[in-house]
Amino acid sequence: MSSIIKVNTVQDVDGNNIINENANNVTIGASGDTIKIPSGATLDIVSGATLVNNGTATGFASIDWQAVKTTTYTASAGEGIFANTSGGAWTLTLPAGSAGATVEIVDYAGTFGTNNLTIATNGSEKIESSTDDRTLATNRQGIQLVYADSTQGWVVPLASREESNPFFVAPYNIDFLVVAGGGGSAADLCGGGGAGGFRTSSQSSVAGGSLITVTVGDGGTGSANNTARGTPGSDSSVEGSAITNISSTGGGAAGVYNYPNSAVRPGLSGGSGGGGGGHDSSAGAGGAGNTPSTSPSQGNNGAAGTSGSPYNGGGGGGATAAGSGANGGNGTANSITGSSVTYAGGGGGVGYGVSGSGGSGGGGAGNDAGDGNNGTANLGGGGGAAGHASGTGQGGNGGKGVVILSVPDANYSGTTTGSPTVATGVSGKTIITFNGSGSYTT
Repeated sequence: MSSIIKVNTVQDVDGNNIINENANNVTIGASGDTIKIPSGATLDIVSGATLVNNGTATGFASIDWQAVKTTTYTASAGEGIFANTSGGAWTLTLPAGSAGATVEIVDYAGTFGTNNLTIATNGSEKIESSTDDRTLATNRQGIQLVYADSTQGWVVPLASREESNPFFVAPYNIDFLVVAGGGGSAADLCGGGGAGGFRTSSQSSVAGGSLITVTVGDGGTGSANNTARGTPGSDSSVEGSAITNISSTGGGAAGVYNYPNSAVRPGLSGGSGGGGGGHDSSAGAGGAGNTPSTSPSQGNNGAAGTSGSPYNGGGGGGATAAGSGANGGNGTANSITGSSVTYAGGGGGVGYGVSGSGGSGGGGAGNDAGDGNNGTANLGGGGGAAGHASGTGQGGNGGKGVVILSVPDANYSGTTTGSPTVATGVSGKTIITFNGSGSYTT
């Protein structure tokens, strides 16, 4: 049997209202009270009833979905917008931001791909750190924006991202420079390491919102004796579904003297070839450059070692020139950064009284009186050979490679991994320099 209690007001022992009803408006608590719903309890708002927040509500995910919008509209915080662009593209303006404010947007008719929805900020506020308008251009797309602060503005939570960049970015042109790691050298009549492969590319209309993966090759390791080669450099590359992939091959390791074993006297092939090892009767050939073959060529051959006095190892090949005698071949100058920088010089070989020079572009010089010089890091130079005394000494390491992207300032997305160095305003271009592996999203 049910019971009914009929009252207008329920008060506590001090006379303060707990529940009050007046003309179908039910008030729970009084100003300053905290109203708690216990853990495990359910608050059920019945059909036809309205829950109004005149104070501070926490823990509620409340979006006020609006009637379908078909033309220019300014949203309020906490609104959900069904955006219908079937009649043509239009602009949705976000409200003034406050921390935690939320706006949600859904493509009502599946027409964002045909008629884009532009999202504009309130005044000089930002969307993901930029004051630029953003565009939604994927059919049936839904997105949530949450206001963080004046630095980042409105951001898109990971759970709301259908792709790495949910906003449409028009295609734009990108210039690439890709240099691989230089080859390592060794000691005593050894050749110089070959430079890392050097390649450039200018690609037009690269699709926005696409991922470009960057790999920067390490330089090869120098050897500390005259019987075993150092190691080749590692490849550098850029890869992505929206670009023509570019791969530059690591520089070839230098050949060594090794009196009884002729198999290790030739320099190894690579982006540029390593110099051959010297020998009194049967010196090693220089390694082949531009291996595998690219057009334009990514590098040049290493020089052969000499048989007979002065028994020197050959210089490593460089991007512009082959090794010559004990000298490394010169690299190639490029101004993608806004200043002319020379990359991919070959390492110098050594012989009795001979210290070959390193090629311009970071090639390490040979040093007949001690350890070989390393190729310069992030120029891809080959390592220089070490001196012949007692057949020992540390051959130079190859220099690490580098990958550089140049994009128009207006199109730079700001989305990178791997902590590249970014310079803006270089003749209207943003220069993204990767000294280690990472990625860029267009």
